[in-house]
Amino acid sequence: MESFPFPDDLVQAQRAWHAAYHQLAAPRPRHTTALRRRLLVLSVRIQWHPFWSTPGGRTPAARVELKRRAHRQGQHGARSA
Repeated sequence: MESFPFPDDLVQAQRAWHAAYHQLAAPRPRHTTALRRRLLVLSVRIQWHPFWSTPGGRTPAARVELKRRAHRQGQHGARSA
């Protein structure tokens, strides 16, 4: 499996995106407008992060791996909390 040197701020943004998405996907979510705005802001931050213009960030596999890594770290963080 390929390993990508993701910057911490990019992984944190992806984790925050997942958290906001899951809050919005919950039954009867509160503050839906704020959550949708948060998703938009985080999506832009992730999409235009400078990492994607580096050689390691140019492959589609890098985007998939970022999502997997953020999801994995989110699960581990939830267990330890």
